[in-house]
Amino acid sequence: MKRMRISRIALAAFLAASTSTYALANEQKPMTAEQVANLKTRAIAGIESRAKLAQEMTDSIFSFGELAFQEVETSKYITDILEESGFTVERGVAGLPTGWVAKWGSGEPVIALGSDIDGLPKTSQKPGVAYHDPMIAGAPGHGEGHNSGQAVNVVAALALKDIMEKDKIPGTIMLWPGVAEELLAGKAYMVRDGVFKDVDAVLFTHVGNNLQTTWGQPNGTGMVSVEYTFSGESAHSAGAPWRGRSALDGVELMNIAWNMKREHLRPEQRSHYVIPDGGDQPNVVPSAATVWYFIREQDFDNISKNFDTANTIAEAAAKMSSTTVSRQIVGTAAPRHFNRPMAEAAYANIQKVGLPTWNEDEQAFAKAVQKTVKAKEEGLAVKLKELQPPLEKPESGGSDDIGDISWVVPTITVNYPSNIPGLPGHHWSNAMAMATPIAHKGVVAGSKVVAMTSIDLLTNPELLAKATDYFQNEQQKGQKYVPMLSADDKPQIQKNVEIMATYRPEMQKFYYDPSKYPTYLDQLGIKFPVLEKK
Repeated sequence: MKRMRISRIALAAFLAASTSTYALANEQKPMTAEQVANLKTRAIAGIESRAKLAQEMTDSIFSFGELAFQEVETSKYITDILEESGFTVERGVAGLPTGWVAKWGSGEPVIALGSDIDGLPKTSQKPGVAYHDPMIAGAPGHGEGHNSGQAVNVVAALALKDIMEKDKIPGTIMLWPGVAEELLAGKAYMVRDGVFKDVDAVLFTHVGNNLQTTWGQPNGTGMVSVEYTFSGESAHSAGAPWRGRSALDGVELMNIAWNMKREHLRPEQRSHYVIPDGGDQPNVVPSAATVWYFIREQDFDNISKNFDTANTIAEAAAKMSSTTVSRQIVGTAAPRHFNRPMAEAAYANIQKVGLPTWNEDEQAFAKAVQKTVKAKEEGLAVKLKELQPPLEKPESGGSDDIGDISWVVPTITVNYPSNIPGLPGHHWSNAMAMATPIAHKGVVAGSKVVAMTSIDLLTNPELLAKATDYFQNEQQKGQKYVPMLSADDKPQIQKNVEIMATYRPEMQKFYYDPSKYPTYLDQLGIKFPVLEKK
């Protein structure tokens, strides 16, 4: 089905170029550069008029602070806004209770706007305060900044909707959430279950500290997230230990073997584990124990190879400990590859939008946060990063399950400047700016780029044809998509239930109420910026 859609897009581009009429493909005349520029000017105005909504969304989602698979308040809040704005919402997609798809418009092209929504454990932090000051000690929070991306997309989509309605521009705008991205456990299920089968282009947004995009394979890895559960036999650890078979022994033997194997793996690999269940108490031989691995590499072949190695080690550890072992995939992420023609179009819009103008308070706050984490005290970015060709040999690093989507539909990521350079990531300091004027300005800038690039995709079939050609003929040269999920794998939606049950009652006391307070900082009584403890 996808190939048929792609061929129609390519045909539309050919007809538009050869006959100078868009009427054959779209029943309207082709737009001039001046007309497209006018649409973009109107989109910018529509976004600026919704800056208050962008701030309220950013602050509200920050206050929810929900962990992977438990983004209940977040998803309800966003979908309520979209439904009230005329979008049709399908909930519970791909077996994800907090997953959804919202659509407005009709026909082709279908442009999908996505961004992540989950937070991180133990990153509760008062915004606008440049030292560690959790709202609730030990509670989750937005220690990466996923509270901001849906604000970027929703505001852009509403501005686009106004223009498409008034000018009768055909096409469909689709919004969707990155559920459980911090576990890399949502998007592959959406791909497997066909959520993107009719989509022509994906614009993904992610918080950053500059306004930028990339093409090709960036630094980073793909991965498999997998739990190995060993089963043995309990016994009294002192009275009759010989009658027990320790599942924890199996876990420890696997970890020892894997750590010794690291020497003989490519230096590009990254792997790490935690033991979420190591037994109940020392005087009971553990009858069950679980170890959770992230196995990362830079290409599909090596991800598969290392996963097979881990499975072999797990089976060997089970034999050595006289236990049995089973495994459960939690999530997967493909190596990312981003579309060059779409990135070039987005970068042209980035140059037109430019970075926000930061005031003295915002720069002072950024430098104070950088001082707190012992980073270079350079403040916020004041110069755009250039669009660079991909590195000949990308470096290893983290993963993002947008990679799976990038292998089934032309995709780019737009980073927007709502956070501070030099922070460690997955850390309470990464939450400090995320409900402040810094985040609000960055969201508006990112929303403008997303809306303007969407207009390019909606009005220029040649751009879509070039994006498709790159996707089919350049991206697929080096490697092909290898799905890591089987038909039997299911989203592990039980993850984080207990943590959220523990903290949500206290967190609810801090939910943002925009009907009473202009900003979340006002609700918390924080006079921005708070630079040091008194």
